[in-house]
Amino acid sequence: MADKTSKDVDDYIDGFPKDVQRKLKQMRTTIRKAAPGATETISYSMPAFKTNRMLVWYAAFSNHIGFYPGAGGVANFKKDLSRYKFAKGSIRFPFGEPLPLPLITRIVKFRVRACR
Repeated sequence: MADKTSKDVDDYIDGFPKDVQRKLKQMRTTIRKAAPGATETISYSMPAFKTNRMLVWYAAFSNHIGFYPGAGGVANFKKDLSRYKFAKGSIRFPFGEPLPLPLITRIVKFRVRACR
């Protein structure tokens, strides 16, 4: 697991095994493309992107990548998320499955519109 005191997103990602790093880099690239004007930061000890407000966070855990698009980001995509574990503002993408990059893109674009 990564150190809770990562100085930046590269440092955070580097703290994980190569297979987890690959998934984290996929998340990072997908979010960057979906929110090209967003700024990358560490917030709550996790990689995050923000515009004038926080857009999304993501993090690696022992068995999944957690994605945190807020309550609206989950509620508006419940049907699409039915195969994943999710809660009010979080989604779990298991390591054993490919990340649903088109769905992540749609959620991030939704968040960009909601945060204007």
